[in-house]
Amino acid sequence: MKFVSYTRMGRPGFGALVEGGIVDLTGRLADNCTTLKQAILDDLLEIAADYAEDRHPELALSDVTLLPVIPDPQKILCIGVNYVAHREETKRPEVQYPTVFTRYADTQVAHGQPIIKPKSSTSLDFEAELAVIIGRGGRNIDEGDAMEHVAGYACYHDGSVRDWQRHTSQFVPGKNFPATGGFGPALVTADEIDDYTALTITGRLNGEVMQQASLQDLIFSIPQLIAYLSSFTALSAGDVIVTGTPGGVGERREPPVFLKAGDVYEVDIPGIGRLVNPVIEEI
Repeated sequence: MKFVSYTRMGRPGFGALVEGGIVDLTGRLADNCTTLKQAILDDLLEIAADYAEDRHPELALSDVTLLPVIPDPQKILCIGVNYVAHREETKRPEVQYPTVFTRYADTQVAHGQPIIKPKSSTSLDFEAELAVIIGRGGRNIDEGDAMEHVAGYACYHDGSVRDWQRHTSQFVPGKNFPATGGFGPALVTADEIDDYTALTITGRLNGEVMQQASLQDLIFSIPQLIAYLSSFTALSAGDVIVTGTPGGVGERREPPVFLKAGDVYEVDIPGIGRLVNPVIEEI
């Protein structure tokens, strides 16, 4: 089942994405369950899927304004240099542990909403990624049990302001400009994906393929990431792990290719969805 977060008539809500539209789930599973994050926290996704399965859509997508899949995760933990091709193009050495940085929730935008190129940079780069949404939190999660903690998956565009990213050895400034993280369109529940390593990920700039890889090519697998991350911080329901980008980023091309106003970048993962974000200039 696919679930979306949105606002309607000024109020946040969530629903199941079905053929023809949305089954509204806001407040229907429990009185206090008005967001997708709360449904995950209360372990209600299976009940939500059963509720929505045979129902006709009540809302069209045009009736709502989509939000990032989880608009307010407690943590967004991003993984850098997690595909061999990307490691090779960045000329980074093999490492024993994942490269981890954080993104703030208020930098995210939804499917269809614009990524904003900041005034202070000409080096806004694209990064197509798979996001993992945590369903059951914990500390020191065993790698063998890690997939039981996954609620689902979504597409992510982890836009990078490269010059700010390179100011020091710390990535955080270049990863947290407003409206540079696309997240959507929907959460696809983990039971819909038999084997995430069989998925492919493609990033397209104005329709042209720029990035493409198999999820099998991740250097650190999803279970390894969950085990490692939970060893130093408690993961919570609704937390997001952004698993890394394939090779082909704009900075490493000859000549470099950076996003500009009027561009459109797509993150396409068959079975998960297609996230589309236009690019505009900061006013």
